[in-house]
Amino acid sequence: MVAVPSVAALALAAAVEDAPEEELAEAFQGLTAADWLTALAVFAGAIVISRVVKALTARLVERGDAAGRVARLVGRVVGGLVVVIGFVYALQVLGVRLGPLLGALGIGGLALAFAAQTILENLFASVLLQSRRPFRPGDQIATNEIEGIVEDVNLRTVVLRTYEGERVLVPCSQVLNAPITNFTVKGTRRTTLAVGVAYHTDLAAAQRVLLDAVSSVEGVRAEPPPEAWVEQFGESSVDFAVRWWHAPDIATLWRVRSAVAMALKSSLEAAGIVIPFPQRTLGFLPGTRVGVERTGSDGATGSDGGHGGVTAAPSGTEELA
Repeated sequence: MVAVPSVAALALAAAVEDAPEEELAEAFQGLTAADWLTALAVFAGAIVISRVVKALTARLVERGDAAGRVARLVGRVVGGLVVVIGFVYALQVLGVRLGPLLGALGIGGLALAFAAQTILENLFASVLLQSRRPFRPGDQIATNEIEGIVEDVNLRTVVLRTYEGERVLVPCSQVLNAPITNFTVKGTRRTTLAVGVAYHTDLAAAQRVLLDAVSSVEGVRAEPPPEAWVEQFGESSVDFAVRWWHAPDIATLWRVRSAVAMALKSSLEAAGIVIPFPQRTLGFLPGTRVGVERTGSDGATGSDGGHGGVTAAPSGTEELA
């Protein structure tokens, strides 16, 4: 990115240097003072008209339920177009031949456009973001692997404040070209928590306990109602997926999820339902001897041949929990 402006500057300098003086002189030859005054009046009138058009456009856009920032931006763009049109018309009043002038400045214009490519790309992306409004200041979003609260959308960047308090500036073009997840636009959000119960548990009774527990937590919304579904048969437990809706902000998500987890554990314990810890069953071949390494009083280590070892039974398995 640092090399782009320097290349553009060199190209512009070369364009001006190589521009034929005859073409520039030909474009402005034969002009009188009256012509210059007329052109100046036309250009000044274009500036005045552009300000009026800019104000009217901003009002019309704002009436269409657009944010004030978007209305002002659209007004500036329209006003700028009016000024450009007035400038071209002023040159025509002067009788200036635009062909030689544009030909002389063509290479420099390309160089400037190349240098301003990133700026223009972010500018147009900012206009699209503020007109389509996939998010507004205050919304909590995720884009380009960054999550945070939208603080501002300017002509170049989207300003985010992460949940850790960091301020991140993301170029508008990257935001526009990447998926955008808006967590708060719908006003509600769902969280899922996995809970495992022992295999001998009455699953219907466990489901009722889970639903009663999650419904009693402050912050859990009654509509849509909470859910508790058997999700899978795990290695050591039958796993439920407990789901509930709550306010969409991240602070509420953490607070309610913690309260739900504590309520589920307390309710399951009160109902005599076990939340098992992971267990494994190890099988040994007949005659296999497994030694447990221990450290003696002299600091030496070795296999515990008689006291710490486990000898497999002839039938072949021993369960260790």
